[in-house]
Amino acid sequence: MSTIIDLRRRIQSVRNSQQVTQAMKTVATSRYRRAQRQVVARRPFWHTLPELVISLTQEMSLEEHPYLQVRPEKKVVAVIITSDKGLCGAFNSNLLTTAASFLNEKRKNSQLAIIPIGKKAVNFARNLPWPVAASYSDGVEKKITAISRSLNRYLDYEFTRQNVDAVYLLYNEFRSIAAPRITISRLLPVTADSSGQPGGQLEPLWEQRASTIINYLLKFYLQAQVEHSLLESQAAEQAARMMAMENASRNAEELISDLVLLLNKMRQAAITKELLEIQTTVEALR
Repeated sequence: MSTIIDLRRRIQSVRNSQQVTQAMKTVATSRYRRAQRQVVARRPFWHTLPELVISLTQEMSLEEHPYLQVRPEKKVVAVIITSDKGLCGAFNSNLLTTAASFLNEKRKNSQLAIIPIGKKAVNFARNLPWPVAASYSDGVEKKITAISRSLNRYLDYEFTRQNVDAVYLLYNEFRSIAAPRITISRLLPVTADSSGQPGGQLEPLWEQRASTIINYLLKFYLQAQVEHSLLESQAAEQAARMMAMENASRNAEELISDLVLLLNKMRQAAITKELLEIQTTVEALR
């Protein structure tokens, strides 16, 4: 009977775990829908802004701006964006595996520095031999604007003073609920290669000096692209967690069904054994 009792306790434990995963799925679904709305609404602007900046600078022959200067990549900064929490499947592990390969490739010709965003990235950076220029964790989801502004100031200072030759973003871009797309994009310098080919000829009417407007646009571009990658990562994270919790709930249901079936078999075997013992006793008394 002790085995049956242990089995019942295990079934109850799995049911408790299933309730937790279902609750976490509900929370992740709510956050996913909010993040998805933000990403989908702003994505056309984010994807058009680099093309617009490149087109304007080429139109006005303003390629001397510091953000547009392409130099040999002797000093590279890699911004790695992960989640603060786990329980989201392979969301973090796949990105960190790709990041490790990218960093090992860049180390051959460049001096590296890491900027991890999210607890998983911070823990990952601790085991790397390269310095951590800055780090952000604990409530990244609620501090996206503050983080993007802080990074904007830091990267602007380092790149314009030629302390850094290139800045790369590594993050999960939201594409579908099933799986995010690991993205590696060069944030600085701004080139047509990273933004796609510029569009058609523009004939802008400048109300201020063109250089003033271009300088503002490039500074705004830097912050907007960092914020874009953070929001994309948030949407992909919530989608991954929602799917992971759904799979966990489904697996728990299957495990409960198997355990209940095993419990019924054991209980039936125990009943059959008792009946046989009773029948044997009756025959012996006769």
